[in-house]
Amino acid sequence: MDFTVNVNGMMHNVDVDGDTPLLWVLRDVLGLTGTKFGCGMALCGACTVHIDGVATRSCITSIDSLGGAKVTTIEAIGTTPAGARIQKAWLDREVVQCGYCQSGQIMSATALVAENSHPTDAAIDDAMSGNICRCGTYMRIREAIKQAAESNR
Repeated sequence: MDFTVNVNGMMHNVDVDGDTPLLWVLRDVLGLTGTKFGCGMALCGACTVHIDGVATRSCITSIDSLGGAKVTTIEAIGTTPAGARIQKAWLDREVVQCGYCQSGQIMSATALVAENSHPTDAAIDDAMSGNICRCGTYMRIREAIKQAAESNR
């Protein structure tokens, strides 16, 4: 079936089955490999993208469920004000260790900072709870989110 999907501000026509996960459309059809496969069950957060600004697990989001929604991936998140602040804070705080989970972490953190300019520790915990980091960089992630939020004040 043919679907038209808006990814990072560009319209793409894709010929895939309707139940194909967005993750595989992004990676295998469109060649946007920044979004990672982790678990395939929406448990780890590595595949997080934004759909109309909401952090969403792309591994369980079928292409036919998108309708006219706008998808933003890690490749374009830096063009948003919150995304640019998060990416700068990630570098400043040296968050990344192995890096595998970081695109999903950044996408979740950006959605939080875009929505909440003064997140509490509880709000950060809630927003980031579905993102797993095998290297345990959680404290640096929290510090980076706080820095990004403060830089918007």
